[in-house]
Amino acid sequence: MNRARISIFPLSGALLLPGMELPLHIFEPRYRALVQDASARDRRIGMIQPRSEGQKPPLFDVGCLGRISHIEALDDGRFNIILTGLARFRLVRELEVATLFRQIEAEVEQAPEDEVLHLVERAALEQESRRFADALGYAVDWTAVSRLDDMALVNGIAQIAPFDPAAKQTLLEAATLSERADRIIQLMQIVGRAERDGGATMQ
Repeated sequence: MNRARISIFPLSGALLLPGMELPLHIFEPRYRALVQDASARDRRIGMIQPRSEGQKPPLFDVGCLGRISHIEALDDGRFNIILTGLARFRLVRELEVATLFRQIEAEVEQAPEDEVLHLVERAALEQESRRFADALGYAVDWTAVSRLDDMALVNGIAQIAPFDPAAKQTLLEAATLSERADRIIQLMQIVGRAERDGGATMQ
């Protein structure tokens, strides 16, 4: 792991994973400053979830470093950006800074190599995803899904599925693709049962 200084965007429920894209609409002054600063330097921003509400809440230990791969500057000072996930990082300490946005020292992992699922794991994930989508009334192009590679499938579901922030954090922290796929299946089953029992979802 490499130690790095990272400017962060703490956002509950927003999950970025290596190799995936996350669109963001930037409107708060502190995050406009963050985007301007990142654009002038290395275009890198760390996404990390806060543990609670508030002006400066404590942070989870693991986040994901992203690179601004697209930026649209709006006339009123806001931005639309797309972050592309590079690698996970582990929080070491928060830094005392004068900037509007928060900065941390973190250990950044190596960018992950492509991982694959066993055929049985892939089949189980696709089957549970179909069941989950049907239960919640989602329209899905399953032909397009079947063409995704394993990492795109697993990480894509992890980012868009309607799980609560703590559940999304467990997906980010999964050590392997297989472990992340297994956790997704478990979460889908929990949400599916809640939906049948009373209409509650993990949102």
